[in-house]
Amino acid sequence: MEISSTHNGSSMMWFFKDRGFDDNSINGIFRKCKRLESVHKERADENWEYLRSIGIQERKIPSIVSKCPKILALDLNEKIVPMVECLRTLGTKPHEVTSAIAKFPHILSHSVEEKLCPLLAFFQALGIPEKQLGKVILLNPRLISYSIETKLKETVDFLASLGLNKDGMIGKVIVKDPFIMGYSVDKRLRPTSEFLRSIGLSELDLQAVAVNFPAILSRDAKKVLVPNYDFLKKCGFQDQQISALVVGFPPILFKSIQNSLEPRIRYWGFLCHNIAMATWSCESHCHICIGLRHIDFFAVSFMSFKETFRYRNSVSI
Repeated sequence: MEISSTHNGSSMMWFFKDRGFDDNSINGIFRKCKRLESVHKERADENWEYLRSIGIQERKIPSIVSKCPKILALDLNEKIVPMVECLRTLGTKPHEVTSAIAKFPHILSHSVEEKLCPLLAFFQALGIPEKQLGKVILLNPRLISYSIETKLKETVDFLASLGLNKDGMIGKVIVKDPFIMGYSVDKRLRPTSEFLRSIGLSELDLQAVAVNFPAILSRDAKKVLVPNYDFLKKCGFQDQQISALVVGFPPILFKSIQNSLEPRIRYWGFLCHNIAMATWSCESHCHICIGLRHIDFFAVSFMSFKETFRYRNSVSI
């Protein structure tokens, strides 16, 4: 038994060398997956070839295997093929499944019956339409690794506590930002929502922000949102004006100060000054000249064309 294991380990060593892996990478792979020492080279060859056959580029397979070496040890027909076939029924474009595997190759090690099907049922119960389920799973394939009972339900309960427990609102939030389900409620989502309340957002405001731009809830309040808030205060905006801006365009709290906020505020200061609008003096050597009635137009000036289109079509609760 030991001789066979040693022989297989040696065969696998050459398997990796033939595919361009260096010694450090090979040792790391064996540390991650001890099972590979007893895997027959033929199985690894078969699984590697299958990944290539479903459309994954050869140059990307080494990265996938390095992330999840167990893929080479899995039974192809009992584990990998059923998952890929099921994922294909969720995708609308050929590359979506291969992209999901490249992002989170561990998805192939999970059971369709024990993990994927219950996950799909869980999201359907939240009001996510069947056509949108694929988008959610394939955009964030890591969802399959989370416990429904101890992880996903906790996030759903938190969203419900914001008042999003009607008309399929929680499902809409997840469709817009599937990654929100991966963040800690206590360490990220709740502290961020509390910060938004502290700067003047009402419960209805918070609901609107969560539905239209859920990604803001997963931003770190202390590291990301507070510096932007402080910058806006420094530029002369009052609390009520900042909260109105946040409701109108939440990304204003996490856009780059240097590359986005500062240049645009300088531009608006210059433009508004020349059309005789109300003016505040900014400590950072620019003029802020904007009335509350121009907040919507001001917010749009921060967006790319795609962001503007989404904003105009999605700002509603």
